[in-house]
Amino acid sequence: MKATNIRELNNEELVAKLADLKKELFNLRLSHATGQLNNPIALNNVKKDIARIMTVLNERAAKKA
Repeated sequence: MKATNIRELNNEELVAKLADLKKELFNLRLSHATGQLNNPIALNNVKKDIARIMTVLNERAAKKA
């Protein structure tokens, strides 16, 4: 997911997407621990998406303050 796509979403959608990504990250970590993860790059991609969403949310919070 690109940062431009993330910035188009409102805060409620971002929070929902963040929750989904955290669940996906948990499942990927579980698969990795059991040796069933086929694509280890997916872990990094999900982590980066989480960081992008958190960055946008923090920027919006800083603008309000």
